[in-house]
Amino acid sequence: MKYIRKVSKYLLLLLFLVVSYNLYYIFLIPQSDLQSLIYIDIVLAVCVLLILFIDAYEFYKKERKKQELLLSEEIISSEMEEYENVDIAYHDERIYQQLLDEQIEMNHNLEDYIAKWCHEVKLPLSALMMMNEKNTSELKDQYKEQLEKINMYLNNALVGCKVQSNLYDIQINKLCLQNCIHTAIKNSRYFLIKNHFDIQIENVDEEVYSDSEWLTYILDQLISNAIKYASDEPKLHIWCEKQQECIHLYFEDNGEGIRDTDLPRIFERGYTGSNHHNGLYKSTGMGLYMVKLMIDKLGHEIEVDSEFHHYTRFHITFRSNAKFFNL
Repeated sequence: MKYIRKVSKYLLLLLFLVVSYNLYYIFLIPQSDLQSLIYIDIVLAVCVLLILFIDAYEFYKKERKKQELLLSEEIISSEMEEYENVDIAYHDERIYQQLLDEQIEMNHNLEDYIAKWCHEVKLPLSALMMMNEKNTSELKDQYKEQLEKINMYLNNALVGCKVQSNLYDIQINKLCLQNCIHTAIKNSRYFLIKNHFDIQIENVDEEVYSDSEWLTYILDQLISNAIKYASDEPKLHIWCEKQQECIHLYFEDNGEGIRDTDLPRIFERGYTGSNHHNGLYKSTGMGLYMVKLMIDKLGHEIEVDSEFHHYTRFHITFRSNAKFFNL
C-alpha cells in the first residue's frame, strides 16, 4: 500500500495517456485496426506491470533494510547512500553533531570547574578538621560529624564528575579485594565507629580485575547505605566466594532493609523509595544509580536481596578477565 501511494501519480498519468491515445485511435482515425490497438495495450500493460513488480520488489527490499537499520544501536549514516533525501539527512547530522560537540565541550568545562572547586574546598576543609581536633567545646563531636559528611560528599562529587564524563578514565588492573575493602572502611570509619558497627570480614583475599578508584567508590556507597539504614545493634558482614572463573563479593547488613515494592527500582536515577532512614538522612536517589552505572562500565554485575526489617545483601560478581591481559 505504501508503494502504491508513492507511484499513484505516475500511474494516473500513465492511465490518462493510455485512455487518450485509445480514444484518439477509436474516434479520430477512420477504419483504425482495433486488434492492433488491443495488442499494443496488452503489451504496454505487461511491460508496465513487470516494471512495477521489479520496482516494488526493490522498494520493499529497501524498506526492510531501513527498518533493520533503524533498530540498530550503531550509526547508520554510512548505509544511507541509496535512500532519498540523504543530503538533507547528512546536513542535519552535521548540524546536530556540531551542537553535540559544543554541549560536550560545555560539560567538560563544567566538570573541570567542579573538580577544581572540590579540590580547592578540600584545603580549608582539612584545616577545619585539624582545628576541630584542638576544639575542647561540647560541640566538638557534632562539628566532626558534619565535617566528615562534607568530606565524603566532596569525594563523591569528584568521582561523580569522572564517571559522568564521555571520556571514561577507566584503568583496569589486577586488584586485591581486601585492600579496596579496607580503604572503603577507612573512608567511613568515623560513622562506623560512631554507630558502633560490628564488622565481620571473611575470605576477601581474592584478586579481581577492576578500577581501584571506582571499585572503592562502589564499596563506599554500599557501606554508606548500611550506615543510613543501620539498626540499633548494627552489623556488617563482608565475604567472598570463588566459583570457577568468578569471584562473588557479598555485603550484608542487618539494618532497616528494603521493601519488596522498592527492590526492583533501587538502581533507578533519583529513586528514593519509601524508607526514610529514621529521619536522619535525606536521600537523593543517586548513590545506587551511580553504583549501577559504574558496575556496568566496569563489566561487573550487581544484585540485591533484602527482607524488610531484617537484612540487605548486595552481591557483586567479578568475572575473570585474565585472557584479555594475556595472563
